Amino acid sequence: MEIAVFNKAGQETGRNVELSAEIYAVEPNDHAIYLDVKQYLANQRQGTHMAKDRGEISGSTRKIKRQKGTGGARAGSRKSGTIRGGGRIFGPRPRDYSFKLNKKLKDLARRSALTYKAQSDGILVVEDFSFEAPKTKEFVVIQNNLKIGDKKSLIVIPDANNNIYLSSRNLQNVEIVKASDLSTYKIMRAQKIVLVESSVSKVEELFKI
Repeated sequence: MEIAVFNKAGQETGRNVELSAEIYAVEPNDHAIYLDVKQYLANQRQGTHMAKDRGEISGSTRKIKRQKGTGGARAGSRKSGTIRGGGRIFGPRPRDYSFKLNKKLKDLARRSALTYKAQSDGILVVEDFSFEAPKTKEFVVIQNNLKIGDKKSLIVIPDANNNIYLSSRNLQNVEIVKASDLSTYKIMRAQKIVLVESSVSKVEELFKI
């Protein structure tokens, strides 16, 4: 599929780029997208949550009442989880939430996500641009020219560019990402995917079968 290339002023340059059908026009696999997004979110979890059980609570282990004859349940220690101030029963423990996914499935998920964006006209290609120094105002002007200022947008650049990153850092609803760091979660979360022209070939190198 062909898509027009825009400049920083939001005008068509008269040039088109070809988006590979192997990436932007596949049969979407919803389950692959679900698994990849689930893995991404799971990997963000620290897993450091913890509650003390009865073995970690400070306090006396003296039996608090006699075993029989009270009419109530047996109670052996004030550290019991059934008593106020006692340990937590089956409380959370530190754990690792990450899990493995096959590379082919992750590639399919990202291609499926890009296909959905292409089908909904959610992909925009803009010619290469940069800043001599970080300039948030100039970045906002480009956003407005491309009519993405009020949309959650993901701008894909071919390689790390500190000036572009710093120019957008204080803005809501925009994220800068290298082509190599493109993830299914970020694609699906964005309303508009803005591909800097030179990043189109980078994406194809990474995701093409």
